[in-house]
Amino acid sequence: MNTEFTELAQGLAAAERALKPGGMLAVVTFHSLEDRIVKRFFQLASGHEANANRYAPAKTDTSARFDLVTRRAVGPDDAELALNPRSRSAKLRVARRTAAPALALDPADLGVPQTVKKGRR
Repeated sequence: MNTEFTELAQGLAAAERALKPGGMLAVVTFHSLEDRIVKRFFQLASGHEANANRYAPAKTDTSARFDLVTRRAVGPDDAELALNPRSRSAKLRVARRTAAPALALDPADLGVPQTVKKGRR
């Protein structure tokens, strides 16, 4: 069973706990599912999570644990692509740790795909 997405979520949570206020977390992803997990982590941790709809209950106001340095993913520029064509799928996201305490992280909140264990027949 492949657990790389769960391990990514656990790594993001560990980085949040380890960083001191002002510390920077930079994550480079090469796959859209990885990037979605990192993007969602930064959205939740920075307080930029959107409401599902206007009728949904208001979200509780929590202190931002990260300030976004890059609002969007940064991709390679033309010079990098010329030197390294394999970098075309790379995306960089960066955030700065605040003094707010780290929170417990549920991988499902980040959109981590659920794996199904195959049983014996």
